Amino acid sequence: MVPLPQNSSCHYNESMSFFYNKNGGDDKWDSAQLILVQVVGSLFCCFILVSNAMVIAAVVTNKRFHYPFYYLLANLAASDFLAGIAYVYLMFNTGPVSRKLTVRGYFIRQGLLDISLSASLANLLVIALERYISVMNWKVHSNLTKRRVTLLIVLVWAISIFMGAVPSLGWNCICDLDRCSQLAPIFSRSYLIFWSVSNLVVFLVMVAIYMRIYTYVKKKTSVLMPHTSGSINRKRTPIKLIKTVMVVLGAFVFCWTPGLVVLLLDGLNCQRCNVMKLKRWLLLLAVLNSVMNPCIYSYKDEEMWTTFKNLMRCIGNGTRRQRSTKANSRPLSSGQDTVNSQPPSEELKSDNQGILKT
Repeated sequence: MVPLPQNSSCHYNESMSFFYNKNGGDDKWDSAQLILVQVVGSLFCCFILVSNAMVIAAVVTNKRFHYPFYYLLANLAASDFLAGIAYVYLMFNTGPVSRKLTVRGYFIRQGLLDISLSASLANLLVIALERYISVMNWKVHSNLTKRRVTLLIVLVWAISIFMGAVPSLGWNCICDLDRCSQLAPIFSRSYLIFWSVSNLVVFLVMVAIYMRIYTYVKKKTSVLMPHTSGSINRKRTPIKLIKTVMVVLGAFVFCWTPGLVVLLLDGLNCQRCNVMKLKRWLLLLAVLNSVMNPCIYSYKDEEMWTTFKNLMRCIGNGTRRQRSTKANSRPLSSGQDTVNSQPPSEELKSDNQGILKT
């Protein structure tokens, strides 16, 4: 019998420290760096959760947003909301704590990140296709029915959950340590190559779609301008929404491309790239993307900003009303009851009698 190699056995019961030591990945953090990342990351995450919840609430409450584009935008905000949860979990399970995680705990940590990233990317791709359909028909909104939009949203999350679960379903290196990566010590390098290349290809597809949209809109506008008495009302054309989505896409590409390139280098087993030192700062850059999106929505869309202000005003009025209700329903203290229950003094009685005589 040919003896099996030592690393052919599976190591599901080992802690993550075992895998970090095996693949040579050094995930040690300086205490100052760890505190900085946790504090800044926690502030960002709080903003991500609150702001994206407001985006979803704005789309739900404002009937002017009940169109396919805004439903998909709310779904993008939902993926950013999930990213905020994933970042909170990651912030406090990184550094020295990551070495103490079980294999299942590490799969959960990375799975949340992968699902949120896949959902964001899939949402942007679907929004790009929706914008393409509307622009080709020269309409502000496409003719997608609510049923089709719902099916698209369900499909986005089904694909995202599957992509996040792929490593735990078997595409890992727990049974073959020679294939392990440094950044994700139980993920196969081949999976990192697939993950990074597929996302970068989707980036290029979306850029191509928006370049096609931009050239079409520019050509269409130049044709219409000589036949109009005044300038084209941009609020009644798809141009305004296209600009919003292009800024969102640009921010996404700017924040995620460096991380995907580093993942690709790790998948290619680049020994000189020192990918572990870049890991923590690329994490903050990824968090920054989810912070930027609600700011872009409110800045580029006046109706969205107005709805935000109305929501904040309603929350403030509700809080003040609740406080006043509590103050009015608050029972008198025992000291006040004692003072009010005391009989009138002799001086008060004599004063009252004098007033009655006059």
